[in-house]
Amino acid sequence: MSAEGYSDKGEKHAHNVAVSTREVDTGAQLVAGADFELDEAEAVRIRRKIDWHILPMMCTLYWIQFMDKTTLGSSAILGIRYNWFVFPLVGVSATRAKGTHRLGTIFYLSYLLFEYPQNIALQAFPVGKWMSFNITVWGIVLCLHAACTNFAGLFVVRFILGACEGAITAGFMIVSSMFYTRNEQTLRVGYWLLMADPAQIISGFISFGSLHIHSGGMEPWQWLMIITGILTLVCALAYWFLFPDSPTNAWFLTKEERVKAVRRIKENQTGVENKHFKKDQMIEALTDPKTWLFALFSALDNVPNSLTNQRQIIVSSFGFSNLQTTLLGCVDGLVEICTIWTGVTLAARVRDGRAYVGAVYFVPSLLGIVLINTLPWSDKVGLLFSQWLTGISVTAFVMSLSWLSSVTAGHTKKVTTNAIMLSAYCVGNAAGPFMWQAKYKPRNHVPWAIIAACYAICPLILLLIRHMLSKENSKRDAEPPDETYEDVYIEVVDENGEKTERKVDKAYLDLTDRQNREFRYVL
Repeated sequence: MSAEGYSDKGEKHAHNVAVSTREVDTGAQLVAGADFELDEAEAVRIRRKIDWHILPMMCTLYWIQFMDKTTLGSSAILGIRYNWFVFPLVGVSATRAKGTHRLGTIFYLSYLLFEYPQNIALQAFPVGKWMSFNITVWGIVLCLHAACTNFAGLFVVRFILGACEGAITAGFMIVSSMFYTRNEQTLRVGYWLLMADPAQIISGFISFGSLHIHSGGMEPWQWLMIITGILTLVCALAYWFLFPDSPTNAWFLTKEERVKAVRRIKENQTGVENKHFKKDQMIEALTDPKTWLFALFSALDNVPNSLTNQRQIIVSSFGFSNLQTTLLGCVDGLVEICTIWTGVTLAARVRDGRAYVGAVYFVPSLLGIVLINTLPWSDKVGLLFSQWLTGISVTAFVMSLSWLSSVTAGHTKKVTTNAIMLSAYCVGNAAGPFMWQAKYKPRNHVPWAIIAACYAICPLILLLIRHMLSKENSKRDAEPPDETYEDVYIEVVDENGEKTERKVDKAYLDLTDRQNREFRYVL
C-alpha cells in the first residue's frame, strides 16, 4: 500500500487513494468516511435483529447436518443389511467392524480432501448461496442412500456427504465473524454447535417413526434416509432465499442498519470479508505458529470423538439391556448440552478466560477416564456416571472454533486457518475409530489410555496459545502507535452518482492480525 496508489481501473490519483476497492474489506464501501459512534442501545437492537434472522437457521442446519451424519448408525436398528457388513443394535463382529470403520473414515477423508477448496469457494462465492448449493447436493445424496444395495454404493454417497459438509462449519465460522463481535461469537458458536446433541434425540424419534412405515415396498431404514433427505432439501431452499451472505447485503436490514451492523463489529479489527484471494495472507497463515497449535489441538481433541459411536456399545457392556442402553443414550446429549452452555457462558463472561475455561473442562473428563478404568466391573452405575463425565470436555473444542476466528484477521488468512483446523478435525475423527478393537474389550484400557493422553495434552496446548498471544499483546502495547495505514482512501460513488474519495479505517482494510499492530488478541 502506497500513498498514491491506484483506483479499480488502474488510474493514478493525485490524492491519497491508497488501495483499490478490490483490496479492502467489503464493509469499507459502506463505512468509508463515516465518523460516528454507535449508540449502545441501537447496537443491541441491531444484534437482536441479526439473532432472530440467522441464529434459528444456523441452529436448524447444524441439527440437520448432525442428524444426516448419523443416519447410517440409526439405520442399523432399522434393519440395514449388506454383504460386507451388518449393523446389529449393539456390537459388531471384528470383520464387519472394519467395514463400519471404513465408511466412517471415508466420510472424514472426503471432508479432509475438500476442506480447503470449500473454504476458497466460501471466499469466492456468496456464503449463503454456496452453502445452499452444498445442502442441496447432500440432500439429494442422502435420499440416494435408499437406493444403495452394497458397500460400494454407500462408499460413494458417504464420500459425497463428507465433501459437502466441509462447507457448513467453515461457513458458519465466517458468518459468525461477519455479524458478531468477538465476545458474542463465543456464545453464538456455542449455540449452533449445541444442536448436535438435540439431533441425537430427535433422530431417535424419527427412527422410531420410520420403524412403523411399511409401504411402498421399502424397508424402514430406506424411509429414514428419504425423510431426512427431504428435510435437508427444504433447509437448502430456505438458505437460498433467506440466509444472508454478509451484513453488507442482508435482506432483513435497511441500508442504514447495514452501515450500523458493519460499524458494530469494528472492534474486532477483522472487517467483514474480502472476495479476492491473497497469496501473502495464505503464506502468513501457514507460517503462523498459532495456526498449527490450534490444528494440533483440533486433531488430538477429536480422536476421542470416536466415543460418539462407541457409547452405546460401552454402556451395554456394563450390563444394561438394549432398551436401557437406548434410553440412557439420551443422557449423553443432555450432558453435552449443559456443559457446552455453561462453558461458553463462562468464557463470554470471564475476561480473557477462554483458555482457562477450556482447560478446566478437561478435568472432569480425565476423572471419568480414571474411574471407568479402576471401578469394579460390577459397579455399573458408577461406570455409567464415569462414562458421562468423559463427555464434558467437548466444551473446549466449541470454544476453540470461536477463539480461532477471534484471533485471526485477513479474510484469506482466516479461510486458510479455518481449513487447516477443520482438516485436523477430520484427521482426529478418521483415526479415532481404529483404536476400538475387539482384543481390548471389555474394559478397553488401551483406547481409554489414548483418550487420557489426548485430554492431558489438549489443555496444555490451550494454555500455551494463551501465553503466546498474551506475550504478543504486551509487545504491541509497548510499541509506538503504528501510522502506516492511517491515511488510506478509496474511491466511492456518492448519493449523487459522483466519484469521491473517502478515508477508510484500518479495521476495514483486510489487514491480517500481524499487519495491523492495533489488533489485540483475545485470550
